[in-house]
Amino acid sequence: MKTTVEIADSLFEEARACAESQGVSFRHLVEEGLREVVGRKRKPAGRFRLRDASFGRAGAARHIAWSDVRSVIYEGRGG
Repeated sequence: MKTTVEIADSLFEEARACAESQGVSFRHLVEEGLREVVGRKRKPAGRFRLRDASFGRAGAARHIAWSDVRSVIYEGRGG
């Protein structure tokens, strides 16, 4: 398919020189670049992994009872 694309003169000259130095056509260089960009967009981003910030098996506050923690959380809330 033929199409027209407007790019900056300096970028065109740089791309043309790059294609020439690699011994490929300008068309090949443009197609290769487009395939790379489109391919990157298609690939899903890496799966997010939350770092382990746990305090180990005993927890952050071994000496505090859950009932005490709950009392502090709900303090002043009518309960």
